[in-house]
Amino acid sequence: QVQLVESGGGLVQAGGSLRLSCRASASGNIFWIYDMGWYRQAPGKQRELVAVIATGGDTNYADSVKGRFTISRVIAKNTVYLQMNSLRPEDTAVYYCNAAGRRNGRDYWGQGTQVTVSS
Repeated sequence: QVQLVESGGGLVQAGGSLRLSCRASASGNIFWIYDMGWYRQAPGKQRELVAVIATGGDTNYADSVKGRFTISRVIAKNTVYLQMNSLRPEDTAVYYCNAAGRRNGRDYWGQGTQVTVSS
């Protein structure tokens, strides 16, 4: 059983920065079992993968955010971060944290945090 809580969203002007946090509540450290990802969903669009950090630490990013966003984790805190720089209006969306178990088949989602970028 894993509970994910996102925080750090808000309103920012284009070119600004935000850091999102995803804190996982579990009986142990989840990073050895779950790939951790950030997804986003804008109005009228499908949910899309923004960034992922696998159990081994490898990262991948959507082309639209490469060079601007960085996903990271602090193992001791059971927390995943998404540092977002050079934000653009098209980054406006609800951002969701995801934990995907590569062996146990379990999948968990946070409730999302709103990011709004004004022009």
